[in-house]
Amino acid sequence: MLQKGPLHAQIIERFDDMPGQLQQAARHILEHPQEVALVSMRELARNAGVQPSTMTRLAKFLEFSGYEDFRGHHADVIRVSADGFAARALQRDEGAINGEGLAFRMLQSLSAQIARLCEPDTLSQLHAMADRLSKARRIYVLGLRSCHSVAWHFHYVMTLFGEKTVHLDSPAGTSGDALIRAEPEDILLAVSISPYSLYTLELAEAARVKGVGIVAITDSEVSPLVSIAEHVVLCPTESQTFFHTLAPALAVSEVLCGLMASHDRAEALEALKRADQHLSAMSTYATSIPRRNI
Repeated sequence: MLQKGPLHAQIIERFDDMPGQLQQAARHILEHPQEVALVSMRELARNAGVQPSTMTRLAKFLEFSGYEDFRGHHADVIRVSADGFAARALQRDEGAINGEGLAFRMLQSLSAQIARLCEPDTLSQLHAMADRLSKARRIYVLGLRSCHSVAWHFHYVMTLFGEKTVHLDSPAGTSGDALIRAEPEDILLAVSISPYSLYTLELAEAARVKGVGIVAITDSEVSPLVSIAEHVVLCPTESQTFFHTLAPALAVSEVLCGLMASHDRAEALEALKRADQHLSAMSTYATSIPRRNI
């Protein structure tokens, strides 16, 4: 999904052995390999949220003589594209002059990120994940903090088709209690992006120990969920503002729901008809502002 740098496999292989600051620097380089060749070490470190010396330590950890040797191995990954780092750097000053420029950059970036989900590897994972979810007896859905919206969206749409999903979101710290009834025929859909919610990881591990299969929507090949998940869909989260974007993850949620509904189209249509009848009987929706007598 993301353009891979020349040291991609080496960084992933050694990621778990790195101290925390090196992991933070390595994660940024995995996601932005072009920056190594395009910007100074200080700017790269600032973008990664670490000290410049950390970049030198990372280079030596990966058995390079120094940072310049490490940087030289990234020269071939430069590729100027509409959503590439170089293009964004050129647009930065122009877009900073007004809100319209920022809106343009944000929407352009989101369009490019969602378009990258159409790559063959991601499409293959989407189909495999939808097939695995469809065959499960029950689907436990987990996403906390910012990822709550993605998990809730998936669960809400699936409730229109039946009672197969259980949203692990309850008051008073009881979110994980539904796993009491979880069995190996079930599956957990976990959604988490950096910084990863500790409780999400704990619940995912608890489900795995009970024999429940794990599938994940996450943001990186070094996400903690990757090592325990049967299927993973990676979503970019980089944003033009201070907060990460969830638009690609929400798109994945919609696609999964669509793929699962298509597995038994006739049954899905019947379920939707029942849902429509109930919502109509409850006068759930309106086409105009209701008039009230005062």
